[in-house]
This record gives sequence, structure tokens and C-alpha cells, in this order.
Amino acid sequence: MNLVSDWRRVLQRAWSIRLIALAALLSGAEVALPFLGDFIAPGRLAALSALATAGAFVGRILAQKDMDDE
Repeated sequence: MNLVSDWRRVLQRAWSIRLIALAALLSGAEVALPFLGDFIAPGRLAALSALATAGAFVGRILAQKDMDDE
């Protein structure tokens, strides 16, 4: 397994990376949900995390502006 040659640029600009990070944050927030009380309905963060992960999947396979293939 090898990194792509411009991996730093991919980390900074790719929407798939941004959406994966959002899904990770939402998953972490879901773990903290019992401490938040009734602030957010149960399952809502899981649904948002699933949507972010699905968006990351789509973002990974679609051509993204300012991301040239080599």
C-alpha cells in the first residue's frame, strides 16, 4: 500500500476527507450523548453520521474541482 504522491493536498482539499472527519466528530458526540441529557434526541447523531459517511463515499468516487488525477 502506497500513499498518493500529493497526499497532503488531498488531506487539505478532498471533500471525502472532510466528510469522514465530520462523521468521526458526530460518532464521538453520540458517545457523549448520555452526558448531554435531553439536548439531542437519541439516534439523531447516528443518522447524521451515516449521512456524512454516505456523502464521503460519494465524494470519494466523484471528480472534485481542484483535484487533478495523475
